[in-house]
Amino acid sequence: MKTHRYKLSNQITEGVIWKQLLFFFFPILFGTFFQQLYNTTDAVIVGKFVGKEALAAVGGPAATLINLLIGFFTGLSSGATVIISQFYGAKKEEDVKNTVHTAMALSIAGGAVIMVFGLLFSGAALRAMNTPEDILKMSASYMRVYFLGVIPSLLYNMGSGILRAVGDSKRPLYFLILSCITNIILDFLFVTGLKMGVVGVAVATTLSQVISALMVCAALMRTEDSYKMYIKEIRFSPILLHSIIRIGLPAGIQSTMYSLSNLIIQSSVNSFGTDTIAAWTAYGKIDGIFWMIMGAYGVSITTFAGQNFGAGKYDRIKKSVRICLGMAAFTSFLLSFIVLTGGRTFFRLFTDDPQVVSIGLGMMRVIAPSYVTFICIEILGGTTRGCGDAVFPTVMTGIGICALRVVWTWAVVPLRPEVSTVAFSYPLTWTVTSVFFIVYYLKGNWLKRCRRMVR
Repeated sequence: MKTHRYKLSNQITEGVIWKQLLFFFFPILFGTFFQQLYNTTDAVIVGKFVGKEALAAVGGPAATLINLLIGFFTGLSSGATVIISQFYGAKKEEDVKNTVHTAMALSIAGGAVIMVFGLLFSGAALRAMNTPEDILKMSASYMRVYFLGVIPSLLYNMGSGILRAVGDSKRPLYFLILSCITNIILDFLFVTGLKMGVVGVAVATTLSQVISALMVCAALMRTEDSYKMYIKEIRFSPILLHSIIRIGLPAGIQSTMYSLSNLIIQSSVNSFGTDTIAAWTAYGKIDGIFWMIMGAYGVSITTFAGQNFGAGKYDRIKKSVRICLGMAAFTSFLLSFIVLTGGRTFFRLFTDDPQVVSIGLGMMRVIAPSYVTFICIEILGGTTRGCGDAVFPTVMTGIGICALRVVWTWAVVPLRPEVSTVAFSYPLTWTVTSVFFIVYYLKGNWLKRCRRMVR
């Protein structure tokens, strides 16, 4: 029974490193692809069937504000994923069980808080971002409906994180595929059939999130492994909640800093008008190809490092970092080529407006060639967090990406008020922060500190 129970864990802690990384990576990648398809479908349908104003409303300021709130909780919940992966790797069954129930309680409580904030302050936040009047009402309507479904969304994300923490990256993929198909069908029904516009997209998203949450909760309740969930036992364990927050809060703060810097950038983009907002939205969806792959590498290396750290296999962690960096570098160069080569075709998926396409291509030429400068942030940051070191990566990201991006937007963009100047903040800050991470990884003695913390 023990051998069966920890079969997936043994693969991560004992198998051939590159094979196990890929074995874990591809389900996450496909899952992220369907998550991206999930979001992109919304943008494509409203852009094609409602108009560029609707495209800007769904993917511009509204998306940035949603990411601010959801991103904080996602970062916070990553602490649960790290703790569970370490306990699972160390075969501490009772600790795994208690952490699962604390994590799900955190999802429900956090979702309730975010829902209230989203419903009460959406309109005021959009006005504070200088959202153009022609999309303000649509953006506010989209956000309010979206936040009604935020608890199921957080339950799905937390449940999927639990499954991945124990080495199961396949079932979250299956659930996301079914949810994505449901979302596409409902998008067409509500937008093209019932003519509900951006509200229809939001309703479709909310219903799809409910379905994905039910599926992941059912999976956790039906397993016979140590991470089985019992509804009656969903409650906070103070000690484990403290551990989750200790690791997850820096990641949540980091995500918030990202989002705040992106809010400032979005506000700058908003000042160029609806065409530029629509182009920024469309490019964000194209750019998502890169982010979904890097995110999959990040989740893979975090779980890989966490379980091997729990098992005490530190040399295996370092080897996995070198292999994962090589994979990520190859992928980033390939994606830069694909995105730059097919740019005009990609933009035509979202809109036929020539001005929007032209603006978007200008953004793409600035950002896409520099994808490789980001990979050290994702891989090295994921590794250190997987071992329990979350504070210093947050500080480095806060200074190198968030603070520098804000300074650039406020100090340099006014001197040369062009969209390309705004876009350049991304490769600039990626490069600076990658240097920070490389130096810290090689010289920071982070692994020794993590080992002392668990003694």
